[in-house]
Amino acid sequence: MSNMTIQWFPGHMSKALRQVEEKLKYVDIVLELRDARIPYSSSNPKISKIIKKKPRLILLTKADLAESNFTKEWISYYKENGITALSIDAISNYQINKIVPTAKLILKDLFEKEKAKGLKARPIKAMIIGIPNVGKSTLINTLVKKKVAQTGDRPGVTKSLQWINIKDEMMLLDTPGVLWPKFEDQKVGLKLAVTGAIKDNILPLDDVVIFALEYLRKHYPYRLRDRYQLEEISDNNIELMETIGRKRGALLPGNKVNFDKVFDIILYEIRNLLLGRLTFEVPNDI
Repeated sequence: MSNMTIQWFPGHMSKALRQVEEKLKYVDIVLELRDARIPYSSSNPKISKIIKKKPRLILLTKADLAESNFTKEWISYYKENGITALSIDAISNYQINKIVPTAKLILKDLFEKEKAKGLKARPIKAMIIGIPNVGKSTLINTLVKKKVAQTGDRPGVTKSLQWINIKDEMMLLDTPGVLWPKFEDQKVGLKLAVTGAIKDNILPLDDVVIFALEYLRKHYPYRLRDRYQLEEISDNNIELMETIGRKRGALLPGNKVNFDKVFDIILYEIRNLLLGRLTFEVPNDI
């Protein structure tokens, strides 16, 4: 493994976190997006500290790419920790229609108190947060059916905030600024790279592919064997990549294996379900 240090402008990060903290008082609930394949690695650990007691709904995005039995494990894990989670896929619309009812359920007590005080029924005010590439804009577009309506001038809504109206039942406050995941842990960076959450030029691709192969060898050996028609799975990563390269015709002049091509093939196939649904961390790993 090459030494991996990634610098994510801490100044920008603390500014983004400050903005989240300032805007929390305007919302009833936080919708936190995480990638279902890497729910721990795709979250910003400082978020929980900032949210504190504010109701939260974790949305495990890209659920169609993750193994559903492991996603269920994550949902149970959050439940044990007093947090409701829902697995969704914004592209296929999977469980998108459950977001508003689930948020209503979480906020039942709040709305009952308001009703008891004689206050009129109103839309839920929600803030949507998540690290880059976790599917925030896809989800917003799906929720508003591609028409993003900003409703900054409604009575009782602070003018300077950008609210997005979801069918009168929910108003979304999109969070400005960029919330990065935590990168001190090398494995977190590698998981983000394998799933395509960070650009392929940020980490050395050989490290990323070796991490992926070692994970597949340990957790999904049959899929690795079947996909690349391997008689046996070599313990030597270079040998394994060489075999895959030859099988796929990824060759340079002189019959040498083109490793750059092999990296691209393996990562493309992992990210596009060609090895099936894959989950890269389970609650027990934490």
